[in-house]
Amino acid sequence: MTTTIRPRALVRASGGPRYAVALVVDALGTGMLRPFLLLYGVTVLRLSASITGVAMTVGVVVGLVCMPAVGRWLDRGARSTVVAASMLVRVLGVALLLAAPAGHVGLFTTASLFLGIGNQAWPAAHAALVATVAHGRERDAALAGGRALRNAGLGVGALAATACLAGGTTALQALAAVTGLAYLAAAALAWSVHVHAQPAVARAAVDEPAPRMRALLAANVVYVFCLNVPEIAVPLVLVTQLHASPVWSAAIFVANTVLVVTLQVPVTVLLSRFARRTVLALGGVVLAVSYLGFLVATSLGPGWGPPAVAAVSVVCTIGEIVYAGSATALVTALAPAPVLGRALARFQLSTGFGLAVSPAVITTLAAHGAVALWGSLTAATLASASAVATEKNQGRRSPGETRYPAAGAP
Repeated sequence: MTTTIRPRALVRASGGPRYAVALVVDALGTGMLRPFLLLYGVTVLRLSASITGVAMTVGVVVGLVCMPAVGRWLDRGARSTVVAASMLVRVLGVALLLAAPAGHVGLFTTASLFLGIGNQAWPAAHAALVATVAHGRERDAALAGGRALRNAGLGVGALAATACLAGGTTALQALAAVTGLAYLAAAALAWSVHVHAQPAVARAAVDEPAPRMRALLAANVVYVFCLNVPEIAVPLVLVTQLHASPVWSAAIFVANTVLVVTLQVPVTVLLSRFARRTVLALGGVVLAVSYLGFLVATSLGPGWGPPAVAAVSVVCTIGEIVYAGSATALVTALAPAPVLGRALARFQLSTGFGLAVSPAVITTLAAHGAVALWGSLTAATLASASAVATEKNQGRRSPGETRYPAAGAP
């Protein structure tokens, strides 16, 4: 079996050229705004950091609460429409940001709410669209390609936003306006592909994914902590425990982004010879090994500690790539077509919950020392990998439990 995917086939499996352009535009817009929403609230609207943070948290929570409705909408057959809607709702959020006068908490909170809804709805909607137009190995490669593309867009967008910071309030407002226009253009491109699936008709299948995905969803909450390791855990350890220069944290974060962008698709395709569940369990083992590596690296002290942490971060990123390339792919393979939307919505709920609680958990554990932090993450991740590996299907065998079908196979 060949383990390469031609670029043209990858674009086709990702929804086509127009949809690929929509993904790029959307990722750039998100990269320009999302990391700097806090700064916008504090700098432009003159809100306190605590109020701004609470408003942003409310947006994330409400976005998660809306996920069941998004899943039902997808199961009625909508695909490109939901993707476009996830972009349009963020256009509304940006418009409210621009309309908010200084000191207006309500408008900023409402804007954060709409931005949160759009950010939470997009992954499930995108995965459902890709699962509709592609199958087997091409579908999994397309999902991996979408993640790599989004990481690249986030990185470039964040760089553009950083350049705008020197311009002060006016530059940040202009940045928000450009972001809103980017979302609007992306929504139009996504809607124009007109991807629709047959609506769900088998009501008996509504609860079918639940017993076969319970362990997967629970494990995903722990797995997703790896996404916040380069952003929170590693900088925290480097600064507070190793007293290293912030340059180390920045370099590790950049390296993480570059590795994900360049390796996500090749690694996913390379591992396509194995069952998705096996690959996901392997990703957990790699992450657990990296967490033990961080524990050893921090014990080396300020001299050798920072470079050792940087080296271990590469292993952690490989684990993240393996996890991200197999988790959503396994969900799309396990879920029966009539309830694919709800299965993806549940998966996004577990992802969003893990991302929401991980900063608090990581910082709390770190306050009790390196052993508490990395030892707990290792134990929890190994337990999750074991649960993924041992969970059995109930009833018929799912394609997600077998080797990847050939490209284009159902």
